[in-house]
Amino acid sequence: MNFQDNEKNKDELRLQVYLAHCGVASRRACEKIIADGRVTVNGETVCEMGAKVSEKDEICVDGKKVYLEEIKRYVLLNKPAGYVCSLSDEKDRPVAADLLKEKYSERLYNIGRLDMFSQGLIIFTNDGDFAATLSHPSAELEKEYVVDASMPLPRTLCQEFEKGIRVDGVFYKCKSAHELNARKIKIVLVEGKNREIRNVFASKEIGIKRLTRVRIGNIEIKDLKPGEFRELSQKEVQGLLKLCKKTEKY
Repeated sequence: MNFQDNEKNKDELRLQVYLAHCGVASRRACEKIIADGRVTVNGETVCEMGAKVSEKDEICVDGKKVYLEEIKRYVLLNKPAGYVCSLSDEKDRPVAADLLKEKYSERLYNIGRLDMFSQGLIIFTNDGDFAATLSHPSAELEKEYVVDASMPLPRTLCQEFEKGIRVDGVFYKCKSAHELNARKIKIVLVEGKNREIRNVFASKEIGIKRLTRVRIGNIEIKDLKPGEFRELSQKEVQGLLKLCKKTEKY
């Protein structure tokens, strides 16, 4: 994707869009970075979302100048358990993005999240449009998980989760659930609320030994081992975009 094909004014971009194309973060994350007063334009702090900028301006995040990146990256990582999905961590915990730094000089950020104790597939990119499309709630992109429980699963769990379960006032509903054996279940989500599977299991007092995301849309984990990563092909990238339903236009 090229921002010049998407903007009516090819010389100027909204500040959050510009930052996303610099690989700072997704557009939504960039909006918060701006609102937090971390961005300056030509030496002046800018907190407004509607501000327009161009390559002629000097844009800095946390005092460091950022530049538009010409090469778009789409990297699939099998995140090991124990890593957080954040560009940095105030508690000095291992960061998933750091696993990519030796190979990629671009600033790559994750699309969506996996909690620290979960493992499996997560996509990193510096393409703001791609990230916005995949992460928008209306995209309804499927994510498939395999959960290994520490005890036998209730026989009604799959049916209940498919119909919907309310936990502490939050309604959780999976697209499908299929029991693989007495202690293993495959779950497909399209909405992906924060810690959805863990909260449902906790409400049933079921311990989780391992939670692995094995598929995102048309991308499967296959033989990618924890800590390993690879670039997505253009065919895979386009396949992901085609699977996304009507999304918000920027």
